[in-house]
Amino acid sequence: MLKRRFLASLIAATALTAVVGLPHGAQAADKTIIIGINLPITGGDAAGAKRIMNGALLGISMANDSKAVPGYTLKPMVLNDATPTAGQYDPAQAATNARKMVSNEKVLAAIGPEMSGSAKAMVPILSEGNLTMITPAATNPDLTNPQFAAQYMPGGKPVFFRTVTTDAFQGPNMANYFAETLKVKSIYVLDDSGAYGVGLADAFQKQAAAQGIKVLGRDRLDPTAADYSSILTKVKSLGAEALYFGGVAQAGVKLVKQAYDIVPNIPKGAGDGMYSPDVLTGAGFPAAEGWYISNASPHLTDDTKLSQWIGDYQSKFNESPDDYAITAFDGVQVIIAAINKVVASGGTPDRESVRAAIASGTVPTLQGAVSFDKNGDITQRIVSVFRITHDPKFPDGDPQHQFKFVGNAPQS
Repeated sequence: MLKRRFLASLIAATALTAVVGLPHGAQAADKTIIIGINLPITGGDAAGAKRIMNGALLGISMANDSKAVPGYTLKPMVLNDATPTAGQYDPAQAATNARKMVSNEKVLAAIGPEMSGSAKAMVPILSEGNLTMITPAATNPDLTNPQFAAQYMPGGKPVFFRTVTTDAFQGPNMANYFAETLKVKSIYVLDDSGAYGVGLADAFQKQAAAQGIKVLGRDRLDPTAADYSSILTKVKSLGAEALYFGGVAQAGVKLVKQAYDIVPNIPKGAGDGMYSPDVLTGAGFPAAEGWYISNASPHLTDDTKLSQWIGDYQSKFNESPDDYAITAFDGVQVIIAAINKVVASGGTPDRESVRAAIASGTVPTLQGAVSFDKNGDITQRIVSVFRITHDPKFPDGDPQHQFKFVGNAPQS
């Protein structure tokens, strides 16, 4: 059982200096550092985004309570990148939010976004403003690929870091799972036209073919459309043994409902864009039952060593966390460690010093030691696999109990 003192020691482990190491006068009045948080907290993915937000807010709250950043108070700036027009995340709004963060000199780092489409809109702006962002969920590989440095790193230095792995591993590893564990011989692939969904489906499809799975077709769903029955009828007529979807809940919820009616008895899978309470409650049971969903991080919410942290989260927010609430909390720990490293050296934290400390540091977190490669990607490559399995003892929208962990996907 994780004791409360363990949580305190985890926070304290990021505090690399003591109060005596602060600049003169810092004890008299705490200074404020703002941590931005950008997520789609309304619309089709709101429930999952709010869990991520709450993970970050818990990290900030615990840091302030424990004085983990001596001489400084951390303050969140929460920005919503969903719009009513889009019905989900909106890259244009994400870009506006990035400019708002950059224009506030007290914002030294940020958590988010959830969606890769938002990240692609934000990162060039953040790079020009030298403002570091740590994503707990956005997995498109292009964002940290050196081949796209001119587009996503115009400032010349990495500012986008992840506490999850990328779809360069999530997609192929899930294809390995379909081939090696589920023994699928043929499959139909769909995506929702977003940057995340297309990239994930591309990576899955390539590895599926390499594994000898016959890809019978590929279609793109309009997330604003209501009816996917014609595409699903085609999947059925071709005799596909399985279905894979790259995308998020706006299209995904409708797909889950309609697939249950048209192709109920074949294995169906998706990536972490579908690891969301919105899918569970929007599609409902029995429609959601049996879907295989991957997550681009270690599975931790069933780990008894984290029971105290989970209890603290539940007590504060009156809901169960998911694994991306943990990766958001861990992102805050990385930021705290970077700030303290700057303070310990006798400096005053600013965007560049915090960015450099994040890029070079190794930080103890709930998921273990977190460090980044030269491009900003986390060095671990674990992809977790879940099977949606209805447990009527818990709320339908409870991801901790409705997504049953079935193992880590085989790595390529």
